Amino acid sequence: MTLKNILPLLILAANCGAAWAQTAANADAANEIADAAATTAEISGKRAFAVTDVVRPQSVSGIALSPNGHEIAFAKSQTTFMTDALRQQAEADGQPTTRLLKSATDLYVMPLEGGEPKQLTHDGASFAPAWSSDGTHIYYTSYASGKAQVHRLNTATGAAEQITDFALGVSAAKVSPNERYVAFVAKVYPEAGADGEANAALLERKTSGPIQAHVADQLLYRHWTEYDDGRFNHIILFDTRTKQYADLTPGAWHSPTFSPGGYDDAFAFSPDSREVCFVSNRTVHQEANTNADLWTVSVDGGEPKNITDANDAWDGSPLYSPDGRYIAYRRQAVESYESDCFRLALYDRKNGTHAVLTEDFDNWVASFQWSADGKSIYFLAPERGYQPLFRLSVKTKRTEKIVGDRAISAFEAAKNGTLAYTYSQTGKPSALYVADKTGERQLTHFNDAFEAEVDLRPAESAWVRGADGDSVEYFIVKPHNFNPAEKYPVVINVHGGPQMQWMDSYRADWQVYPGAGYVVVYPNPHGSTGYGQAFCRAISENWGTRPYEDVMRVTDAVEQLPYVDKDRIGAMGWSYGGYFMNWLQGQTKRYKCLASMMGLYDLPSMWGTTEELWFPNFELHGQPWNSDLYKRFSPSQYTQNFATPTLIITGERDYRVSYNQSLAYFTTLQTLGIPSRLIVFSNDGHWPSSTSMLVYYNAHLEWFHTYLDGEPAPWNTEKMVQNTQEY
Repeated sequence: MTLKNILPLLILAANCGAAWAQTAANADAANEIADAAATTAEISGKRAFAVTDVVRPQSVSGIALSPNGHEIAFAKSQTTFMTDALRQQAEADGQPTTRLLKSATDLYVMPLEGGEPKQLTHDGASFAPAWSSDGTHIYYTSYASGKAQVHRLNTATGAAEQITDFALGVSAAKVSPNERYVAFVAKVYPEAGADGEANAALLERKTSGPIQAHVADQLLYRHWTEYDDGRFNHIILFDTRTKQYADLTPGAWHSPTFSPGGYDDAFAFSPDSREVCFVSNRTVHQEANTNADLWTVSVDGGEPKNITDANDAWDGSPLYSPDGRYIAYRRQAVESYESDCFRLALYDRKNGTHAVLTEDFDNWVASFQWSADGKSIYFLAPERGYQPLFRLSVKTKRTEKIVGDRAISAFEAAKNGTLAYTYSQTGKPSALYVADKTGERQLTHFNDAFEAEVDLRPAESAWVRGADGDSVEYFIVKPHNFNPAEKYPVVINVHGGPQMQWMDSYRADWQVYPGAGYVVVYPNPHGSTGYGQAFCRAISENWGTRPYEDVMRVTDAVEQLPYVDKDRIGAMGWSYGGYFMNWLQGQTKRYKCLASMMGLYDLPSMWGTTEELWFPNFELHGQPWNSDLYKRFSPSQYTQNFATPTLIITGERDYRVSYNQSLAYFTTLQTLGIPSRLIVFSNDGHWPSSTSMLVYYNAHLEWFHTYLDGEPAPWNTEKMVQNTQEY
């Protein structure tokens, strides 16, 4: 795959129903391109990527165009290793001094035509900028006071003032269009409602008292990494005039519904600032269904109105049209199937009707935004290893791809059609770009020095014929100072989800292992998004069949590459990818070693420990006592075939895939005498912290060095977990 440096302004009908369908001839041609690119040595003149480089890329997030469309505000985040100077400063500020990493996020603003970004905050704890309607102020959230609170900054003078003082702190704060109200999410005790101090006192008593236990009388009593313990997500409204807080969503309901990715799209103000639309599942047995609905409530309070009651599947991500006539939202059609196609729909507030706008669009609609005139909706969608930007006509329902071949993570559209967005490539960290009639140009250059110093390896795309005759895409990243005359070990990385896609986007995994001398291969087997909904759905009830055949065919193709040592191929995966490693353990001996992170091992027992039961109920067609798929696809049923050395990593606070799954797997391997190592992060869940990720990468490099003979790891993992390692 050639990585283009110009903006393809593609005006194409987005009929993606056959987007994943590739002919055998095209698949062969793609592989020939990949092979041709391997005929010459690549001496970069830069140093190899190291584990210490994992934290170096600086990221841009929360982009916000000014009302006049001339400036853009954003948050810039940076992580560094703690130095003696930083520890001394932390001690002076009353902050922890024993941590390994220090992260800082501040606000910046810059002209759309380019220039040097101007730093607006210096507390290292500010993010989520939003402009005032007249463009003279920027609202933002900051942790500078210890708890997240909303602030307002004068763009002319730089003076900032704190707006909220909620004792629990705020999350996903939004300022109403008339700037009178601030709405935010807080996890509260229903009996305490919007009383921040009362909530804080109850929470302090619960967490600091002599008895530490949890009580549950119904399921979904814990989620992701936390027990609810009688608290629920509520939307709290702060009136800047009266200085009063009000609970807009009282009761024993999560409003908004839990989301591990946050609540930025979980509620919205109407243009007249009189109403809030939010997402909430208020059904019985919420652990077994995905029936979240959209509700509207007045800013004065009162009984909320369910506007999507007719749909028993998921509804969410509300966003009012500029004129207030419509609420655009994302919806699914299949009940209790969390990976059904996310479609864009429209609710007419005047007549109470609903219309699906993307019925013929065969990939998931991700984030979206109304155009200023309300005639179009811009949206992102996964598509064949990218996440392009599309524009939809509300009237005709015609979809155009306006920015293609980009893994875009966020965007903003100006009134004049100028687009600002962030994206990355496998060999280039994320940056902010702007596109107009003159083309695309990069606005931020925070990573220029890093890119000039370190050999960041690009990806190439190739295809194979997989299960059911479908074409399967995979990406190849070659090692530092690649020489086609040499033979290299390979690491194949299978993604989790399982319904997601690997993209041509920056990820430390795509650099750590090539920096240590490995070829990295990451495939998008059946179950991946971006190749049509049928391809995505094909994994359900087929966890160990279609994806397995796909990965075998990818491995077959990789073994034929002239620069690959087919006797030194290992595999790794996380979540479903971890499950897949455990599945490989019982199905094949072709890999020299495996690495399983947060993986499922025994599916029957997994059902009883995970929180979101709708997932296994749908994916495995029922419960363990009425579906034979739990045993059929459970790695624990194939212990007689186990032989491959395996690294296992898990987190004690992972309530999605209980760490007991990894403990059982490790116990089995040890009992069978199979080389294995277990790492358990005490304070992490399904997604480890940045500090824990350093252990993650180091442990993998140790394991792969032992069994695949790549470069050694920089540190000793045992010393790292004992906190005796010098960095």
